[in-house]
Amino acid sequence: MSSSGRSLADPAVTQQVYPDGRVALSDPGVLDDSRFANADLAPVPIARRTWGTYNYLALWVGMAHCIPSWTLASGLVALGMDWKQAVLTIALANVIVLVPMLLTGHAGTKYGIPFPVFARASFGVRGANLPAMVRAAVACCWFGIQTWIGGEGIFLLAGKLFGHGWLHAGSIGGTPWTQWLSFGVFWLVEVAIITRGMETLRRVENWAAPLVIVGALVLLGVMTDKAGGFGPLLDQPSGLGWGSGFWKVFFPALMGMIGFWATLSLNIPDFTRFGGSQRAQLWGQALGLPTTMSLFAVLSVLVTSGSQAVYGAPIWDPIALSAKMSNTVGALFALLIVMVATLSVNIAANVVSPAYDLSHLLPRLVSFRTGALITGVVGILIMPWKLIANPHVYIYTWLGFVGGMLGTVAGVLVADYWIVRRTRLALGELYRSEGRYWYTGGWNPRAVAAFVIGGVLAVGGSYSTVVKGVKQGPFPVDGLIPFLKPLADYGWAVGLASALLVYTLLSLGRRRNQDG
Repeated sequence: MSSSGRSLADPAVTQQVYPDGRVALSDPGVLDDSRFANADLAPVPIARRTWGTYNYLALWVGMAHCIPSWTLASGLVALGMDWKQAVLTIALANVIVLVPMLLTGHAGTKYGIPFPVFARASFGVRGANLPAMVRAAVACCWFGIQTWIGGEGIFLLAGKLFGHGWLHAGSIGGTPWTQWLSFGVFWLVEVAIITRGMETLRRVENWAAPLVIVGALVLLGVMTDKAGGFGPLLDQPSGLGWGSGFWKVFFPALMGMIGFWATLSLNIPDFTRFGGSQRAQLWGQALGLPTTMSLFAVLSVLVTSGSQAVYGAPIWDPIALSAKMSNTVGALFALLIVMVATLSVNIAANVVSPAYDLSHLLPRLVSFRTGALITGVVGILIMPWKLIANPHVYIYTWLGFVGGMLGTVAGVLVADYWIVRRTRLALGELYRSEGRYWYTGGWNPRAVAAFVIGGVLAVGGSYSTVVKGVKQGPFPVDGLIPFLKPLADYGWAVGLASALLVYTLLSLGRRRNQDG
């Protein structure tokens, strides 16, 4: 019992609410159970919540300006869209995915907690490991892929300096040993930065963001000068028109674009927990994500159009485009920008989240730094060079599958935090086994049921396409569950909406006090 005669179960004893609505622990004694707490998972003290609007804006500029983002528009143009339709699709997708990001990000800023601890309120203190491990698996795979891309940038950058001998060195497993070395160097740089903590990450993102923007604009200027204007791509009419043919492609493409950032819609409390105010994270994200992705899509189309005029064929890969430049200084600068862009997005998007998730799995043994190192090792073990070799299996088919599952998790979180609890949590009890978030053995059956039902509806119809008589992907052509196949193209939206609805209905009549 506290000196006031109230137990530690009373949130008023263990937490302090500040005038701006943010909440912090007033009694650190609630973090005495090492099974569920360590220094990295504990709520960020108010004094350390210093990120402002620019920090979040820079974070999104750094994360959005990566090679996969650059090539998103090319995929849509390849489907038959013109550049205006492609940019419209990308812009709309990012406005849509911004909504769950702001909703889940609110909890991070208000309570100073990372995603896996936030998930305890809905899934249970132990059950939160379910969505955390799903998220970690996705991020580890993306980390490996982006690291391989960054290593390729170093490989080509060094090739401009050392010439033919470097680019055509002896092979190991069909790849020059110099490229393996470049991959290792890029991996070491990433690990060195993230193991120094979130404050170092914030500083890296702050300077990387404007550098990447300047680099993209310089590349645009170079291509415009070489082309004497832009090539015919901007004048190419849509192969789909604006009729039924367009809409059949538009909605699946829209879900794919949303799936691209589906992981980040869950990751965001890992960053907003350092927010100085709700206004800072709200404006930083709203100004950073949709505008940056749309601008980047336009830049990619314009630069690629210029490459078509200069080289006779459109080159969507900025690494390949940079390597073709005859001016060594210009090529080195372009490749440097590509590496910085890849570094900034990979650390922020694909190392921070699994580091917290792995720490959450075993708080007593795994710190944030150890989790980051494990992520780095897994990123090598999944052999990203093989994943990239078959994009139909991994990037396209699997991305839609993962987007559906992560949308389901987002639906549960939003329903619990905003509809059931009205943003009120008992902060201290998120770290204890006897509190209200323990449910049944640490698991909330309602959240698990909503996750399973939403997941089946979202991804049960997953299917593989057939190109020239060859199945592209691991799923049956008719879908895992054939009658659910029509839902597969809308996996993220189906997962989010169905999980939100199921969890809300299962929670009706459950008595919730105003403190969580």
